Amino acid sequence: MTTLPLTPASADHGRLHCGYFERGECRSCALIETPYGQQITDKESWCRETLAEAAPRIWLPTFASGVRDFRNRAKLAVGGSACHVTLGILDQEFHGVDLRDCGIQAPAIRAVIPVLADFLDGTGLEPYDVSARRGELKFVHVTAAPSGELMIRFVVRTQHGLDVLRSRKGPLFELIPAASVVSVNLLPEHKAVLEGNREEMLRGESLRMNLDRVDLHLRPQSFFQTNTHVAIGLYNQVAAWVDAVEASNLWDLYCGVGGFALYCAGPTRRVTGVEVSEQAIESAKVSAAELGIDARFLAGDATEFAEANLAASTGVERPDCVIVNPPRRGIGARLSAALENSGVEHIVYSSCNPVSLAKDLARMPAYEVAQARIFDMFPHTKHLEVAVLLQRR
Repeated sequence: MTTLPLTPASADHGRLHCGYFERGECRSCALIETPYGQQITDKESWCRETLAEAAPRIWLPTFASGVRDFRNRAKLAVGGSACHVTLGILDQEFHGVDLRDCGIQAPAIRAVIPVLADFLDGTGLEPYDVSARRGELKFVHVTAAPSGELMIRFVVRTQHGLDVLRSRKGPLFELIPAASVVSVNLLPEHKAVLEGNREEMLRGESLRMNLDRVDLHLRPQSFFQTNTHVAIGLYNQVAAWVDAVEASNLWDLYCGVGGFALYCAGPTRRVTGVEVSEQAIESAKVSAAELGIDARFLAGDATEFAEANLAASTGVERPDCVIVNPPRRGIGARLSAALENSGVEHIVYSSCNPVSLAKDLARMPAYEVAQARIFDMFPHTKHLEVAVLLQRR
């Protein structure tokens, strides 16, 4: 597949020149032609306008990203034909568009995509044809740790695809020695989703994400922020806020694999993390044990946990600070009400959707926004992460 390489020097000028975008083959990075400084300015204006009624007292400087090499996870749709696969996206007619030179991917991911394509060509497996609803190979997911280790997940339609990949795992491990975790996911249904429920591990169990202060463990279906550098900045900012308010008992709701909880843990601070994914909770427990941190991680619904345990009559010690990091829909009316009526002194809310954040803040008038900060997790798009420190009035 012929591609135009990106210009390494483009980062020096605050732009990322992309042949795929210029040729109209991929428009995922809709703002890529906007200078990066202007992208930041526009995001700040929109976010401040969206949160105007919440009136943050202090806006800290935006934590910016680089313009290239920042994405730690690639979700590659398989297209093309048997023995001639493409790895990238599907166009409007569901034809494969090969994006192996995509400049936003981490270098370790970009380097391994051609190797994966050659490996899949050698299997003879047919890419899934969305229109005809036949074929085998659907997606390849690749996650890169700062160390260079990789997690590779193949998403196939049937047991046949799984059997073929399992039979060829030896050559795959030789081709990609950095792949410390390899799995095959079965997605038999014709659905617009990226994975199914069944996962078979071919190698390893979890990818060690070695961050600056904490090693997190990611399993195949675990969530992690897509921009490692900015994620570290977010974790450190939240930990600084928690230290500043001298929290002694901290809850981390929607804790995922434990990033916030583990960054904020200390010898005199009690930490509890709650997350619906049992896999994520097991990963958080592994990280805590490695760090020697006495933290409690529970698998369960964050809202139900808060409603049940913020009441004074329960046996769980009440927190003086709560971290929430919900999906795009926000924490919703029930959890907002539980926190509003809780008497908890401080809340840290990390949001990937300022619109739902504004709605949730309006439901909690007992709190004022002491500080706010934007984290540009998704350069070249309109999306952003914003974190706020709330203080009870």
